Amino acid sequence: MGGKSCGIHKGAKMQPSEIVMNLRQVFLSVLMFGVAGLLLFMYLQAWIEEQHTELRTTNYFQPAPRTISREKLQQKIIDQDSKHQVLGELKQNNESFIITKTFSGSLSEVSHLKGDAQALSEPIGSPNNKLYEQHRVTKSLFKKLNQITWPLDSRPLNKSLIKGDKWKKTDATQETRRAFLQDFCKKYGNGNHAQSHLFHMVSRIYVEDRHKILYCEVPKAGCSNWKRILMVLNGLASSAYNITHNAVHYGKHLKKLDSFDLKGIYNRLNTYTKAVFVRDPMERLVSAFRDKFEHPNSYYHPVFGKAIIKKYRANACEKEINNGSGVKFKEFIHYLLDSHRPVGMDIHWERVSKLCYPCLINYDFVGKFETLEEDANYFLQLIGAPRGLTFPNFKDRHSSDERTNADVVRQYLKDLSNMERQLIYDFYYLDYLMFNYTTPFV
Repeated sequence: MGGKSCGIHKGAKMQPSEIVMNLRQVFLSVLMFGVAGLLLFMYLQAWIEEQHTELRTTNYFQPAPRTISREKLQQKIIDQDSKHQVLGELKQNNESFIITKTFSGSLSEVSHLKGDAQALSEPIGSPNNKLYEQHRVTKSLFKKLNQITWPLDSRPLNKSLIKGDKWKKTDATQETRRAFLQDFCKKYGNGNHAQSHLFHMVSRIYVEDRHKILYCEVPKAGCSNWKRILMVLNGLASSAYNITHNAVHYGKHLKKLDSFDLKGIYNRLNTYTKAVFVRDPMERLVSAFRDKFEHPNSYYHPVFGKAIIKKYRANACEKEINNGSGVKFKEFIHYLLDSHRPVGMDIHWERVSKLCYPCLINYDFVGKFETLEEDANYFLQLIGAPRGLTFPNFKDRHSSDERTNADVVRQYLKDLSNMERQLIYDFYYLDYLMFNYTTPFV
């Protein structure tokens, strides 16, 4: 009876200070809820965009079988990521269309690019005349693409300029290589959906119009000296020996096939002599590592080296991560085989099957780095190159280093486990099969 209640009696009025405090709590709660909602929205938006743009990669850390079915080979040859939508660029009349086309044949999105023009967002059935016209042109381009028979027909080499028996053995080897590749592609290849990424397919092919040559660039397989030869053939230089490394790789003197419109691409694919030069995959891989990571490099060390050391080197110090130099071969292999690489692939160690698409573009000439000079000089005879022009045999860079050969490769592989060696072979499986390279010791 004499004690005071701690509660508020019914009907009692709240003090002004209590009202202010409650309003402040409500305001803070609403503000925190709004911030949390905004963060959730931003996260979901980024996640959705990532799901639409990210291509799946095969997890090469999972043990791969030594044999593979025909269906799986076809899947790899066309595109190891073919379950996702593929971007194809169609160019005509100085305008570009980016078409995202599912393999069921439905056109899901059309974007018109000219300068900084924004992508069209209206549906295909919109009465907008401009959009309708773009859709009509796009359908016309796809109709032309679908009329092409893939893989492209192979043509016999024109040997009218070859005199005598000097090249008889080289010619026989060449015919054997071409026949082997064609038989492999007939058995396992599939030309379906090639039109879905046409411009990507030809993006590594250099064009020399004077002698009607298409050369698919395979880095670490003599490509620097081949580009020197193309520059001489095109009249840009008098000698391959006078062209610097920077002029070859950064001068932009040579045209690529994807710079032409559809008509120009198909005309050249069907009438020009198409050549590709390849190399033993393991040798090419080690050569690329030595070139990019064992010498100072202002691009590969900060871009690839930092990411590789950060992810694959245990207890890496800050100096090593910031520097990016000193990547070990084993660390590089872990990066190569990782399905979640911290930085993307690079053409210097990308598979030839994904650089040049040899089962879709029937190459007329298949050269090999192991017989580079002989093959290259025979090819120059076939296309009627100027008399006296021969393929240069010098190293483009690091001339004092020993050339990467089988003995050098063994020194690098000895620090890898048997499983890692097997996984490297599995990674380059198609290249080994397509070009009839001997299975390495794994």
